[in-house]
Amino acid sequence: MNHPFTRGRLLALAFALGAAALAIPALGASAPTDIGSLDQQALAALPSFQAANQQLNQYGINLRKQYIARAAHASQAEQQRLGQEFQSKMADKQRQLFGPLFRKAQIAIASVASSKNLSVVVDKRIVIVGGQDITSNVRDLLTGIGDPVPPVSTPPPSKVGYVDQAAIDATPKVKAATDEFLKFKQSEDQSAAAKLKSAKSNADRDAVLRDYRKTLDDKQNTTLKPVVDATRDAISQVAKQKGLILVVDKGNIIFGGTDITSDVTAKLK
Repeated sequence: MNHPFTRGRLLALAFALGAAALAIPALGASAPTDIGSLDQQALAALPSFQAANQQLNQYGINLRKQYIARAAHASQAEQQRLGQEFQSKMADKQRQLFGPLFRKAQIAIASVASSKNLSVVVDKRIVIVGGQDITSNVRDLLTGIGDPVPPVSTPPPSKVGYVDQAAIDATPKVKAATDEFLKFKQSEDQSAAAKLKSAKSNADRDAVLRDYRKTLDDKQNTTLKPVVDATRDAISQVAKQKGLILVVDKGNIIFGGTDITSDVTAKLK
């Protein structure tokens, strides 16, 4: 069993975007030149970010020891409360260490984007070809003498849009489908576990797993696929109305872009 003070990742269902980017009309013969890209891993490797990360890790190690000791003889309810308190303190420390660095990086990104007349900067990981890589320019500003200066102008209107997946997942239609599927999956998990426990051969276990996967696939097709299709249709309609050439998840937008989240969620109501 995982300890309440060990950090992990939560798995979530993604509905709207089956890939990092959703192309709306096809690009013309020449790609837009006002799209920039940034390698965020390269920035994370800068000494200032590395130092902050080391401080956070050491803080977490020391804090975890304290909370494990406090939770050793605590009730389950108290352990849960202590776990939440631990996570809250870790989040506060992360904001304290990285907040100033992120703000400085955002100013540097905006400054470079403005100087190159870029309307949007996206995560380099989703770019296969095209765009202007501004990683070295931003890195130079962050490692140079003095702090970067904010641009005086706002980014021009962008042909690249983005959606906030969390906001879409929270719409009643999508949430209801998700809750229904997760409840069904929990029941199937328990049923399959019982069948695997009583299985007498590898062939029996393989049969149980095949039935389990098929049952979940069928449920996905009847419960989740309709909302996936509806979300994709809504994104496509809004993108066409606004003349966007591309829509990506908000997590891939670093600077600029056109937020169409509210337009999409309105269509899903």
